[in-house]
Parts: sequence; C-alpha cells; structure tokens
Amino acid sequence: MEKIRKGDDVVIITGKDKGKRGTVLRRVDDEHVLVEGVNRAKKHVKPNPVKGVAGGIVDKDMPIHISNVALFNSATKKADRVGFKLLDDGRKVRVFKSNGELVNA
Repeated sequence: MEKIRKGDDVVIITGKDKGKRGTVLRRVDDEHVLVEGVNRAKKHVKPNPVKGVAGGIVDKDMPIHISNVALFNSATKKADRVGFKLLDDGRKVRVFKSNGELVNA
C-alpha cells in the first residue's frame, strides 16, 4: 500500500517550490509523483499539424521525488506523515501520525 496516492492533497517540503500545495496527478514510478502546478519547466515543442499541436514554449509539470512531498492534513492545516492501521474488519487504512485520524482520499 502506498503512502501517497493519485488525488491526494500534498505540500512540497523541500526544493524550489517549498511550501506550495497541489494535487497528485499521477505516480510516475515507485519514487516519483506528478503534482499539479509544482516543479514546472519550460519545454520547447515542435509544431505537429497532424495532432493539431502548435509549436512554441510550453510550461510542463515535471515529476518530483516522493521524499520531497508530504500529505496535507486538513485538520491541523500542516504537512503530516502517514502511517498504517488495521481496522477491526481487517481493512488496512492510512492514518495521520500527528492525530491518528483516517486519511480521506
């Protein structure tokens, strides 16, 4: 089970975008995630009339290492670590380390 999943609200804890919040768009691999509006880079795009793509310079979200993001806890309004807990019915769920509440995603 992954601590950070697609659709989670995260905070960037290190790097040039420190303090920014965004939503995880997708997991690129085991160690990288794509966060909306974070780690943007300018990419030069060639025009492709077949696909209807205009050429130029485009801002593109680049993957960021999972160690540089933390889940946002809406109760405390801060970044928080994530742990796991087994419920009585046998389900394994994610919980915030600071207050033990369930992560709702």
